[in-house]
Amino acid sequence: MKVAILAGGFGTRLAEETEIRPKPMVEVGGKPIIWHIMKQYSHFGFSHFIVALGYRGEYIKRYVVDYCALSANLTVNLKDGSVIPHEGQEDVREDWTVELVDTGIGTEIGGRMKRMAPYLGDETFMMTYGDGVSDLNVRDLLEFHRSHGRLATVTAVRPPARFGRLDIVKDRVIKFTEKPQLEAGWINGGYFVLEPGVMEYIQGDETVWEREPMERLAEEGQLMAYLHDSFWLGVDTLRDRRLLESLWQSGAPPWKVWE
Repeated sequence: MKVAILAGGFGTRLAEETEIRPKPMVEVGGKPIIWHIMKQYSHFGFSHFIVALGYRGEYIKRYVVDYCALSANLTVNLKDGSVIPHEGQEDVREDWTVELVDTGIGTEIGGRMKRMAPYLGDETFMMTYGDGVSDLNVRDLLEFHRSHGRLATVTAVRPPARFGRLDIVKDRVIKFTEKPQLEAGWINGGYFVLEPGVMEYIQGDETVWEREPMERLAEEGQLMAYLHDSFWLGVDTLRDRRLLESLWQSGAPPWKVWE
């Protein structure tokens, strides 16, 4: 099954990081966010990716093309230009297939999906944004999608609080939680399982997936929600990136489901 990753947005709210590179290439733990996303999916057996490129898409192309060289020790023959990875480094050679599709600079998400349709084929596919991480079991998500028979499944998550929460009884703080997941309310977490029929709900490049298409799917009873109340974080600001980096450096990042 193919996994579509939306990686073409401008990332304007993270301008400190995205002035020269697309948001999915912002690094956490020395690796771009898109790498963390791919590691999650591949851990559960999904390793064929279709990446929708837009803003500074060449940055992602270079990273994918040079991935093995960037991740391994090498012997380079400067005379003939040959590059030979050293033996015993199979663990850095991910068994992934990555198709990189230019979907335009100003194209909306629905338009990017429509442009990816020829590469996704006529089968069920997964889709996610290229700027968030989670400990979601995507195989369980797929099983849920197959159980209900509708066109679309969206993963509903609880957003993290912007600030730490204080539990107070009679003016005394009895518990402090640093940036907890909220206990009420659900939002779009960006992990989808979709049938090819959803493309019929998209008009063209200007279609915003989260508006008319998802609204129509909901109205027609074709949109189901998979509830995920564990870790999720979308990287929208420098504060978010710093939080992920601190979690990575702790040695136990909650989204690292792989070994």
